[in-house]
Amino acid sequence: MQATGPGDQARDIETDRAAVRAMLSPESIAIIGAGPDTNKLSGRPLHFLRRDGFAGRIYPVNPKYSDIAGVPCFPDIASLPEAPDMAIVAVGAARVGATVAALGQKGCKVAVIFSSGFGELGEAGKRMEADLLAIGRENNIRICGPNTLGLVNAFVRSTATFSQYADQPPVPGRIGFASQSGAFGTAIAALARVKGLGLGYFVSTGNTIDITPMECLAEIIEDERIQVAAGYVEGIADGDQLVRLAHRARELAKPLVITKVGRHAAGARAAQSHTGSLAGEDRVFDAVVRQAGAIRARNEEHMLDMVAALVANPVAQGRGLGIITQSGGAGVLMADRAEELGLEVPLLSVATRERLKAVLPEFGASGNPVDVTGQFLAEPRILSESVKIVLEDPAIDVCIIWLQLMHGYGKVLRDLFREIKRSVTKPFLVCWIEAPEDVRRDLVADDICIVSATERAVDAAEGMVRWGEITRRPPPLAETQSSRPASGEPTAETEVVASLEAAGLLEASGLTLVGTRLARDAAEAGRIAAELGFPVAVKIESVDIPHKTEAGGVVLGLASREAVEKAAADVLASAARHAPAARIAGVLVQRMSAPATEIVLGLRRDPVFGHVVMVGLGGIFVEVLKDVAFARAPISHDEALGLLDSLKGKPLLMGARGREPVDLEALARAITALSRLALAHPEIEELDLNPVFAGGDGTTAVDWLMLRRTSRA
Repeated sequence: MQATGPGDQARDIETDRAAVRAMLSPESIAIIGAGPDTNKLSGRPLHFLRRDGFAGRIYPVNPKYSDIAGVPCFPDIASLPEAPDMAIVAVGAARVGATVAALGQKGCKVAVIFSSGFGELGEAGKRMEADLLAIGRENNIRICGPNTLGLVNAFVRSTATFSQYADQPPVPGRIGFASQSGAFGTAIAALARVKGLGLGYFVSTGNTIDITPMECLAEIIEDERIQVAAGYVEGIADGDQLVRLAHRARELAKPLVITKVGRHAAGARAAQSHTGSLAGEDRVFDAVVRQAGAIRARNEEHMLDMVAALVANPVAQGRGLGIITQSGGAGVLMADRAEELGLEVPLLSVATRERLKAVLPEFGASGNPVDVTGQFLAEPRILSESVKIVLEDPAIDVCIIWLQLMHGYGKVLRDLFREIKRSVTKPFLVCWIEAPEDVRRDLVADDICIVSATERAVDAAEGMVRWGEITRRPPPLAETQSSRPASGEPTAETEVVASLEAAGLLEASGLTLVGTRLARDAAEAGRIAAELGFPVAVKIESVDIPHKTEAGGVVLGLASREAVEKAAADVLASAARHAPAARIAGVLVQRMSAPATEIVLGLRRDPVFGHVVMVGLGGIFVEVLKDVAFARAPISHDEALGLLDSLKGKPLLMGARGREPVDLEALARAITALSRLALAHPEIEELDLNPVFAGGDGTTAVDWLMLRRTSRA
């Protein structure tokens, strides 16, 4: 089997994976450029590996020393007694290429390159990276970095890093984390440690010219000791890697949480279609992450809150949130945030409220939120019994318990939460503002999630709910080869596909189009209109005029042959004035469709994820309202219905204000038809169907624009 990576040279998949596994769990490590000074990056890896008790073989390489801290040091790579599983490269940028070549010739599987001075410095550095990647390919050695701070496998004590994170010996845990950023990745790892979250794996891929965070996490999630995977990325070059990782994580029932920066960056390229202009990089990334079954976090705190909740709790079985608090104000704040996120804060059943009234003080509140008041400090069972009663309500799937300070009652509350944990089967978390540090540590060690801010607690609960929904979805459609452009592929030229040729492709895929015929002149337009039946529309047909209205090339609602002939002549003349050099094939004559809810459907060949399908409320305001949703092809019928459900204008589809309800099943079939078209015709670059009239008896597209690749020149 072959694979392509950032360098887009064919490689054997198993060889690639074996190299990543060797990096993550090495039995031997060479340190090229090792030194004795533990205050320098060249001296820190050897110090950490020895301090933490790495059981494998360590080979420092530096001609200046015969040994370092009692470990024999070798003058060069060729003199090593064996090919190391992995090598740390800590030499100047100018020497990195020759070092990687020598390692590959020795038989080393992977080089972790600390050295900086590459792509982070600009175009010259990027050219150096391209040369370095080519050297790696030629010598059958994979590269992590350059400009990486390395990695840690806490299970086998492989502390192969110079990071400050390793100043304290890493503690094994059930979380695997990979990051493109070194400094920010270290900050996330350090914050995880402060929260009591053990990282079994911590990997930084630096400039990521070869090995990616997704590849690392794909191996990490196979470790049975890992329960949750998390990643921080600054960009994705290979969308297939992310999708495969998310699918595999779901198969293994291990949540995958991703943070990606650049949420509001200007990522949309210039495009002729609505689909192209609306499909900004981050919008598509967000849609594909959701579709694939990963959970996206806004920032590092959000990521770690969700990770903490997911690693400590069983799977949530629905969206019902129970809120138990000692503060009415905090309860309202959490309920507001829950509504913003689409969670449900249901009124508890009559039976549940009656049970609560028997436990709560008279001045407590038994609705939802439940206010236990400060009386629970005198009677701790008020809180513990309230939590149990609420979680037994059929409408509640996850619970938040809110409290603040309580330094004089820390141990009492610790024991109370431990008892609740033993007694319930549904997930819950504790939002404790300024919890005593020793108590917080004890609770985290007992798998009780503690979040220190009110809205963040709701966000973490929503992550648990989202993961529960992912686990209950039907399995994804069988994967197909991505149609994304290869990295470094020159921008393909595109051409507008003639309307009738495009119509043939669309109809062959199962889409319904309004009856359309081509007339070469006004007289023929009049004859065709009479055959189709009135009223009709007349539109200019030219592959050089993609936007017909701007050229005065559209006339609607023509009710007689004479009106059609005049309109056709006017349209032809207007188009000729608008674009004198345009190739004009004639005019399209289309039978007018009965007005209905206007939908836009589209395709775009995304540079990262291949073809993505768009659906939204159509018409002339599509780019103003931007009420659209995306998904990566192929798309199942259920996923198509999910796209429709995600639109803010969904009530319009359901028949708001007396409108005819849209046949959602038919509209979903149209979306899946677009998905099939994308797989059958990877040459399609962009496609718009706008408007599509959607009514109670199906959908009909009345206008379309298709662009396809013509060359790679």
